[in-house]
Amino acid sequence: MQFLDFEKPLEELYAQMNKLKEMSAKNQVDVSSSIKELESTIEKTREQIYQNLTPWQRVQLSRHPERPYTLYYIEKIFSNFVELYGDRQVRDDKAMVGGMAELDGMPVMVIGQQKGTNTKMRQLRNFGMANPEGYRKALRLMKMAEKFNRPIVTLIDTPGAYPGLEAEERGQGEAIARNLFEMVNLKVPVICIIIGEGASGGALGIGIGDKVVMLENTWYTVISPESCSSILWRSWNFKEKAAEELKLTSEDMSSFGLVDGVLPEPVGGAHAKPEEMAETVKNYLLKTLSELSVKSPDQRIEERIEKFSKMGFYDELPEQVPGA
Repeated sequence: MQFLDFEKPLEELYAQMNKLKEMSAKNQVDVSSSIKELESTIEKTREQIYQNLTPWQRVQLSRHPERPYTLYYIEKIFSNFVELYGDRQVRDDKAMVGGMAELDGMPVMVIGQQKGTNTKMRQLRNFGMANPEGYRKALRLMKMAEKFNRPIVTLIDTPGAYPGLEAEERGQGEAIARNLFEMVNLKVPVICIIIGEGASGGALGIGIGDKVVMLENTWYTVISPESCSSILWRSWNFKEKAAEELKLTSEDMSSFGLVDGVLPEPVGGAHAKPEEMAETVKNYLLKTLSELSVKSPDQRIEERIEKFSKMGFYDELPEQVPGA
């Protein structure tokens, strides 16, 4: 079990409990009552810590190494998953995974970013940062889903699209922009769920849908707090302030109308009770797909366009009359 810096009180309590268990095993002493009391204290302490998390603490939770990733949700929520590979142009991008599956017997297409569960796999998955091939693979799968009338589910968890020179040379911006255009016009239901980090165009590239929701301890914004801090203050030391100013939490995004809802996480974060979190996501998908399926494709497309057109704030200047 790994603890974040703001979870120090919990770490100390767990250390005490482990010592009690070791003493009980070594000396054959019954300490069950003390352990039970400590467990109660742990639960109360956890609730107190998680009642008022700061934006930066939620960013830390979204990156927790034990947090469930895309492939975990696919395994727990869907059945008969068949992964599909390649963009049919360059190569297969391991940072983007997707394929056909069933959701309680309903055929769907599920797509998402995968970070990797250990150092070797994180390198293989490029830490969840997709290249242009990843976004083109995602679009290929979406068009396939449209052809076979399968709803699309995307699971978003990325620190951003890969920013390397070679990615830009192969058309990173064009690939993401193409996905935005095509996803708006998909004839099948599309549900997008931010399960971890939702950074910039890397998240938007698979983030246009009839419903876009966030898990409680996730974030969604144009830039990471560290990068924002380095640009504005020339240092990463102001990342906590940047997280506050960016208004990147699920609560902020919901209040701005930029997402359609927030799925509650277990106390302690999604990694504390991953199976419970997966069940929450599954129930949401079943309910929402049932609601979307009764609408016609044209209605869904029109509502998508209307929803995303309303986002943001802007003013239009009056038309200038020549010579005036």
